[in-house]
Amino acid sequence: MPTSRRLRHAIVLATAVAGAAACGQEFRELDTDRDAFTPATRPVAVGRVVTEASYAFIDNRGTPATNSFPELLIRLGVRERFEWRFGVNYEAGSGGSVVSAVETGEGVEGEELASESNVLYGFKALVSEQSGWVPRSSAIVEAFTPLSGDVWGTEPAVTYVFGWEVFGGELAQAWRFDAAIRYVLADSAEGLFNKWLPSAVLRMPVTERWEVHAEWFGSWSDGLEDEKVRPFVGPGTHFMITPNLEIGCRMGWGLTQDAAAYFADSGLGWRF
Repeated sequence: MPTSRRLRHAIVLATAVAGAAACGQEFRELDTDRDAFTPATRPVAVGRVVTEASYAFIDNRGTPATNSFPELLIRLGVRERFEWRFGVNYEAGSGGSVVSAVETGEGVEGEELASESNVLYGFKALVSEQSGWVPRSSAIVEAFTPLSGDVWGTEPAVTYVFGWEVFGGELAQAWRFDAAIRYVLADSAEGLFNKWLPSAVLRMPVTERWEVHAEWFGSWSDGLEDEKVRPFVGPGTHFMITPNLEIGCRMGWGLTQDAAAYFADSGLGWRF
């Protein structure tokens, strides 16, 4: 049998074995933060690690498009209600990676291509579990330190995310509505300024392994000579290949002239 045919047969067999093994396991949400702009309301479970990565393309209006990658985020569950968070990202273009959780400042502005990179570090802590009208909620405290680029100040960020399971009694079948507000003390060529980033997302399961969502989010600056208002709206989805591996994509459209015309983001999450 030719080598190429043997290789194809081996791939098919491995896929079938993986699928059969997965069928006997329960699929539960990885609760990745990259799945939407709105982060998950739960920290990572004790003793588990969730690694997330993605690539985003942002079609800016009248300036070079932004390419942002790997948007790497490593989340370590060290206590029942607490996780450590570490990440790194690189972006090239203009306007910053305004559609992902690894972006903070106004990014690289202007007509010419530029690039910057940063590291992320911080923690997420569970604040409350859902009980009646009381939502499940978490607080995220983190900072972004640049490794390259024109702006060198470390930017602290605080996020409060909360949400409810709004339909269905089983976690795998429950619709969820989550919202968040993020504050960043951001840096730019003009100096420090305030940045507010609210968001809301409705997550709707299609099957045990497949979920879709609809989301609104935005970015409002306070303290710049030319203030930026950048709201977005768009859909997204993810699919669990195995109980510990998911792939997903999302896209959206800017609603003002300050916002990018369009963005597309795809990536994965891996729990181990």
